[in-house]
Amino acid sequence: MKNIFIGFVFLLNAIHGLHAQVKEADLSAYLMVYFKDESHGLYFALSKDGYSFTDINKGQPIIAGDSIAQQKGIRDPYILRGPDGLFYMVMTDLHIYGQQQGYRSQEWERDGKEFGWGNNRGIVLMKSADLIRWSHLELRLDQLFKGWENVGAIWAPQLIYDEAVGKLMIYFTMRFGNGLNRLYYGYMNIDFTALESEPQLLFQYPKVNKNYIDGDITRVGDRYHLFYVAHDDVPGIKQATANQPAGPYRYDDREYDPEAAACEAPHVWKKNGEQKWILMYDIYGISPHNFGFSETSDFKNFVDLGRFNEGKMKATNFSSPKHGAVISLTKREADRLAQHWQLDMPLTGK
Repeated sequence: MKNIFIGFVFLLNAIHGLHAQVKEADLSAYLMVYFKDESHGLYFALSKDGYSFTDINKGQPIIAGDSIAQQKGIRDPYILRGPDGLFYMVMTDLHIYGQQQGYRSQEWERDGKEFGWGNNRGIVLMKSADLIRWSHLELRLDQLFKGWENVGAIWAPQLIYDEAVGKLMIYFTMRFGNGLNRLYYGYMNIDFTALESEPQLLFQYPKVNKNYIDGDITRVGDRYHLFYVAHDDVPGIKQATANQPAGPYRYDDREYDPEAAACEAPHVWKKNGEQKWILMYDIYGISPHNFGFSETSDFKNFVDLGRFNEGKMKATNFSSPKHGAVISLTKREADRLAQHWQLDMPLTGK
């Protein structure tokens, strides 16, 4: 598999010039990636305006988790348009119902008392030039570095390009054994097949013995905004800021979601052609769970947009999405996806 992946990388690199140098003026649509507990597969949804999303496969997975993950299921997909014009995805390799589905004989991959709930050791790496054909590779952190055999969980990986370093930075929630979940980061190699160095702590939550998870970094001008989940009394969304993607980050005690119920999986995306950003979060403390949304122009004042199909935001043909991420697309990219999946959704714009 590794040789196949690297060969595909060479092919992508040869054609990436066709996709590079996309300007904001060329962007006129949005793509949401998400997963569902029921299938542990990967889903895509398209939007013209960033408010109303339509699943491209009628609410069915576009890639089955058992086809790309060692645990036969994926969670927490994240997508990024790289500086080379290629699309990169990372996701958690974990099936929380693996025992019930017959994939393993015990509840978790390893002993739950020693390694905790949902323990895993892998991240799925994916890469594409057209959002349709994807390569994939498993990244096992417990095998990369001496002393990391005791990694208890690696969840919710995400990516950002660090211009000062000139590399893709990957960051994720991680714990050792059954200890605290915290945020770590490292830099990927040029082939997007391995970490170049041992991951380091990204941000230290100042409250003692509290889990903090699900980091999401957005660059706005010369500032980086890290949204994450603090497990205080009721888990909710907080923000920290820095001058570099790897920090150091300045702590802010304010909670940024308007929900009384527990939230996780924050993600921010920019509205095309506007100085507005949408903060999305997974409200897992309600049943059925749903996404919530807030809009901001300054990252200080946020307007509550409501939940999917309860306010301005719409999910037209799907329900119960989990842990999503959104990127902007050109009309050509969005139309190509819609045509491939036979989705009758003509898009306006350039």
